[in-house]
Amino acid sequence: MTTTRFAPSPTGYIHVGNLRTALMNYLIARKAGGTFILRIDDTDPERSKEEYVDAIKQDLEWLGLHWDRVERQSDRLDRYAEAADKLREMGRFYEAFETPTELDLKRKKQLNMGKPPVYDRAALNLSDAEKEALRAERGNGVWRFKLDHERIEWNDGILGDISIDAASVSDPVLIRGDGQVLYTIASVVDDTEMGVTDVVRGSDHVTNTATQIQIIEALGGTCPRFAHHSLLTGPQGEALSKRLGTLALRDLREQGVQPMALLSLMARLGSSDPVELRSDMAELIDGFDIGRFGAAPTKFDVQDLFPLTAKHLQSLPLADVADAVADAGVPTELAEPFWAMARENITTLADLKGWWELCRDGAEPLIADEDREFIAEAVALLPEGPFDGETWGQWTSAVKEATGRKGKGLFMPLRKALTGMERGPEMAALLPLLQVIRARG
Repeated sequence: MTTTRFAPSPTGYIHVGNLRTALMNYLIARKAGGTFILRIDDTDPERSKEEYVDAIKQDLEWLGLHWDRVERQSDRLDRYAEAADKLREMGRFYEAFETPTELDLKRKKQLNMGKPPVYDRAALNLSDAEKEALRAERGNGVWRFKLDHERIEWNDGILGDISIDAASVSDPVLIRGDGQVLYTIASVVDDTEMGVTDVVRGSDHVTNTATQIQIIEALGGTCPRFAHHSLLTGPQGEALSKRLGTLALRDLREQGVQPMALLSLMARLGSSDPVELRSDMAELIDGFDIGRFGAAPTKFDVQDLFPLTAKHLQSLPLADVADAVADAGVPTELAEPFWAMARENITTLADLKGWWELCRDGAEPLIADEDREFIAEAVALLPEGPFDGETWGQWTSAVKEATGRKGKGLFMPLRKALTGMERGPEMAALLPLLQVIRARG
């Protein structure tokens, strides 16, 4: 059975880059009728916060990305310890004691010699007595996985055939000196024991994947299918890394972005398929194909979300937005005609308040000097209320007959006088909602 996972660290709020990974894994699982696991990677006790765990769940629920089960790495530390013991017994795990400064000097020396800056495995030559002395001086060392220096190859679901020479990669640190288990081994143990069949993540993990494949094989596991999606850039190709904090999902939600607008964009961005607004999750699932995504960096512009949000809102019935309409102050008896009028003229639901304020309080008229007599004559011809969808047509016909004005010269001055704006909703729909005019009628 197809099993995927989304494995965020609860050290902050999830952003659009995280969402891309979550959505791809979710769609793969749902399209195959499989399992989608939310795995909280909380092995860092200092930085992991329960408030972020709750926030991650809230953001995924807002988007409709419902998980089948939750796993927490902090509950599985004994499993990682067992895997570490197994690697030690196999001679594939060794303790190293270099300080960050020493490692940096080694890298610089290798680069100066034209060699790849990889760890030189000096720790393998330490005697037991030397190790004891270093522990006494520096505390416990880090634990590194000893790579087999051979080519590591796999067929990537997005990047195609990948081949990496393990000799060009440092033996990865799997456990820190303070005992903290790192992502590289924890992820391998979890993916193996949870039966994860497909792993989609960012292309910055390609080297991680190479080392993890060897760890999986050393522990006797089965490698999942890997796919590495491109990284997001800004609209001009600039790095997004420093801006991702402002692109947190909760910030987008606060700005009025609708879930289906965000999902529709992220499910196609970077693929050979055009971005099209989808009406529901089933459409996204049905049309998803990981093989249609490319390797090139993918431009993301947050402004692209707002036309999609507007288009999505236009498709919704009143029942789906009734709370927002009520929150804008619209009386229940006017909710239906108000939504019919406003839906084509909003970008986000926050815009509803402005339209209701116009309906309730009116606007400062925009009347050119040459139109003042015309407006006065037109207002005198306004029929008695109550107004309905026919009133605007009846009124403007009467004004046209009385004044001889027609076309833009007729309609634009009336719109500006009533709304203070040159453009907006259909006046036939807006006029019955203008409370000041209703009172005059």
